[in-house]
Amino acid sequence: MTTTRCHERTVTVAGKPIFFSEKGSGPPVVMLHGGGPGASGVSNYSRNIDALAERFRLIVPDMPGYGRSAKGVDHDDPFGYLADVIRGLIDALGIDNAHLVGNSYGGAAALRLALDTPHRVGKLVLMGPGGIGTTRGLPTAGLRSLLSYYGGDGPSREKLAAFIRTYLVYDGAAVPDELIDTRYRASIDPEVVADPPLRRPSGPRALWRMDLTRDRRLRVLPTPTLILWGRDDKVNRPAGGPMLLNLLPNAELVMTSHTGHWMQWERAELFNQLVTDFLSPDSALAAGRP
Repeated sequence: MTTTRCHERTVTVAGKPIFFSEKGSGPPVVMLHGGGPGASGVSNYSRNIDALAERFRLIVPDMPGYGRSAKGVDHDDPFGYLADVIRGLIDALGIDNAHLVGNSYGGAAALRLALDTPHRVGKLVLMGPGGIGTTRGLPTAGLRSLLSYYGGDGPSREKLAAFIRTYLVYDGAAVPDELIDTRYRASIDPEVVADPPLRRPSGPRALWRMDLTRDRRLRVLPTPTLILWGRDDKVNRPAGGPMLLNLLPNAELVMTSHTGHWMQWERAELFNQLVTDFLSPDSALAAGRP
């Protein structure tokens, strides 16, 4: 299952180019990818775009620091910076309100955008989002592997393959070499190597800002939210699912077995079905009022 050709565009947000792909028509849905080395919008959602574009107008950006978008991220408040850029993107497209789908790093950005400007977000879909208690205690083995990719001897295909096949998915043998090769080539862009977009937070201020569960606004956020988490996620702890469910007043949680951190890829058919249903106006999921 691969994505057929999308319409590609670049817009300027706060003086920086942001690249995105677009497909389909209907209610706008912005899909934000994760923060692993070499990630990009279309590669992250390659098994979802065609199915979801049958019902929705999909906007799939390369996040700042990745792909064909501008490099460099504000490391003092990365989630806030990403939220501001994505809000600037939908501003540039003349969109007042959009649904947001976010995986991992992109999930944290989507949630922060909803917290800062809830009137701009229709519904949220969060898959194993970052920022859910992840700065408390020791990081997971998967997160350590991710954060160490540009350290030591620097990036290598072997390090990337180990991260993806050992920690990103449940069944590493299912990941084709082509995917590893594509992401490796993107991960060694000199601008990215010089300033990796995802790094260990330094200082108490950055740590505080990267833990979204400390944000009191979560408990009153009215946005209907679908939380998806793989039971076998080795990057962001699955315990974050029930934690987030208990904090948000209008949320649903679906957890699946034999699924790692990349649910939209490993369980694509189920993911596409759940997201289509949830984003539909007559969905029974998270339909109640807070």
